Amino acid sequence: MSPSPDSRLEALQHWLHQLPATLQLQPGTLSPVSGDASFRRYFRVQTAHEPLIVMDAPPPHEDCTPFVRIAQRLGAGGVHVPDVRAQDLGQGFLLLTDLGTQTFYEAIQAGLAQDDARLQQHMRGALRALMTLQQCPADDLPVYDDTRLLQELELFPQWYLHAHHGRAPDVDTRAMLARVFTLLAQQAAIQPRVFVHRDFHSPNLMIGAGAPDFVPGVIDFQDAVSGPISYDIASLVMDARTTWDEPRQLDWAIRYWEYARAAGLPVPTDFAQFHQQYEWMGLQRNLRILGVFARLSQRDGKHHYLDHIPRVLGYVRQVAGRYNVFHPLLRLLDQVEQTPKTDGYSF
Repeated sequence: MSPSPDSRLEALQHWLHQLPATLQLQPGTLSPVSGDASFRRYFRVQTAHEPLIVMDAPPPHEDCTPFVRIAQRLGAGGVHVPDVRAQDLGQGFLLLTDLGTQTFYEAIQAGLAQDDARLQQHMRGALRALMTLQQCPADDLPVYDDTRLLQELELFPQWYLHAHHGRAPDVDTRAMLARVFTLLAQQAAIQPRVFVHRDFHSPNLMIGAGAPDFVPGVIDFQDAVSGPISYDIASLVMDARTTWDEPRQLDWAIRYWEYARAAGLPVPTDFAQFHQQYEWMGLQRNLRILGVFARLSQRDGKHHYLDHIPRVLGYVRQVAGRYNVFHPLLRLLDQVEQTPKTDGYSF
């Protein structure tokens, strides 16, 4: 039986009291920061000089080892990530440097999106950070191949169509989805592979110090893989938590593509080809996210994730409506969502 949250907190407090006095911790200041879609929780604790972050990742649900390993790698590569000040991998406790009090998502909710000049500065900093991250070694990471991509896509019929909408796909629908899923997975898998964060979007980027570089802090990278170069830019410009219109998506994608080419990253020399790559990659990701958000609601009782589904559906429709090969998927969504048919452009 898993320990209760209170017993975890007691164990965490005990661990903090046992850490070296040189850290100058003040355990009595421990306060919750946030939780996430996993079992992890985060707290802030004061020291004599600075605040630090405490991660509570309860075994056997979570393993801190990948976080520590990836943090060291990204930090060595020039990415602004937390330093690990203390660790107890057996208990699932980490003491980390604090990258700030506001994520990009929180800043956007507080009005950043309405200040276009400031938004552009921070987003360009994020694009430069992504370029730096993608140059870090990835050869020993799990490979984000077509098998894994296909497995993820099964979340869409299982949890979004069946569990969330009560629409178990029939034989014809399953065949259509199989064709779409195979195409998306195969096209993603043939892209050049780089270091992939997997959730490089506004909740996992911390607002940095500002000028001159506006370098963000990067968090929640423990699930990194070696995978398609277009994956993380698709995560950023088709953010599941923040709606970005197509002109902004294109602006940031073009700027990233220019940065990547200048850095020698293996992006296509023709932006039109890269545009299709990241849009199709975004379609794969957002179909998976529809399944994940539905599962978080249906299985875990985290119903607030349903608030983001209309936005994710919008991104799915944006791509599916542009390419004829995905129009059967669009018709399926029309049936499921009972959406009136509208005319649009495609190629």
